[in-house]
Amino acid sequence: MRGVTEAPRTEAPRADDAPLLDELILLDELMPWSVAPLRFGRSWIVAPDARTLRIRWDRLVAAEGAEREALFRPSRARTQASAVGALPGQRTGTARFAREAGPCPDPVRVAHGPFDEQWLLPDHRLIDTARPELWRVAGEPQLFAVEQGYVPGAAGPALLVTAALPEGRSPAGRPGRIRPLFRRPGGLEPNLAPGLLGFLGKRYGGEVDAHDWLAWTVAAALPSPAGCRVPLPADPEAWAAGVALGRELADVQLRGALSGTRPRLPGGRRPYVRAAVPARPAAMTYDPEAEALDVGGGLISPVPAEAWEYRVGGVRVLEQWFAHRTAPAEPGSLEAIRPAAWPQEWTSELLDLVTVLALLGAREPERARFAETAVGREELRAAGVLPPPDRSRRPASVLDHQEEGPEGQFMLL
Repeated sequence: MRGVTEAPRTEAPRADDAPLLDELILLDELMPWSVAPLRFGRSWIVAPDARTLRIRWDRLVAAEGAEREALFRPSRARTQASAVGALPGQRTGTARFAREAGPCPDPVRVAHGPFDEQWLLPDHRLIDTARPELWRVAGEPQLFAVEQGYVPGAAGPALLVTAALPEGRSPAGRPGRIRPLFRRPGGLEPNLAPGLLGFLGKRYGGEVDAHDWLAWTVAAALPSPAGCRVPLPADPEAWAAGVALGRELADVQLRGALSGTRPRLPGGRRPYVRAAVPARPAAMTYDPEAEALDVGGGLISPVPAEAWEYRVGGVRVLEQWFAHRTAPAEPGSLEAIRPAAWPQEWTSELLDLVTVLALLGAREPERARFAETAVGREELRAAGVLPPPDRSRRPASVLDHQEEGPEGQFMLL
């Protein structure tokens, strides 16, 4: 099967667009509270299936001495002797891991890169940098806007949305930012510059809520070396059109969670398995003429070119998704513990991913309509929206929330 010929891409802003970009307001000014990406520190604590994590845990706690130390993979931030508290909302041990012999904690779903939900052991003793402030506000109806790290000239969206707790690292390895939509659990206190929603409502002639704002940023946000920038239009009709497009794009990214309907390709098209994926596929290739994805000899079609070509941070999403499940691991390590054969669940996830990427890729050019801006910093300053107060850049206090600290002691936050 032939490799794919590069298809035309939606161009990211060029270097000579810098003066225009500089006129646009940074998302950091309008969604002030952001968190740096998580740093897992050891790759064996995350996996595409929960059963694998349970097997790895059991293998580790059954080991002793130097073998257990080698399997754990200590780092400067975490060793088996580290004393740390439990992650907010998670019932895991807080005694030093060297004494751990209990059952595996329940794995939780996380966004391990763009469009790739996997499972994580939510044990603070295993994660180098877990960002507890994110765990405190995670859960329905929270959504996370994940700002992608800037890669010059790279194709793909500047901002993605997920309901799962995001790791936040971009495919190219550049650091991005994680911006919760709400500052408190339960969808309370939008993470927006005070007065922004009122300003937008007056300017565009109708009530604007936090979800409208998030939809607009999904449709209109542009990458820049300083971070995502957000154009704001003069025309209420342009604002309404951008919000409508952004809601549709966000719903696809969230697999239909907003509309209650799973994403489907238009015209009744649907990717399906023509030949079963083998037990250990070694490579993934694409035939643009047949619209077929070859997964180690297994065939999936129709796969629109927009799905294969869809990139985030310049990295092809389908290829990265496949690599996360098939990349070689060191023999004898916990990372090497994997399913003996390609699970049927992965094929189902791949079919869903093809649909999602095809729908997003087909509509990517529409986002260019909203790149022009008419609202600048001076107007927002005059309205009292900018600059945001320092307190809006810090996590909200959770005064009535107890969390278990090291060795079972409770902390009042």
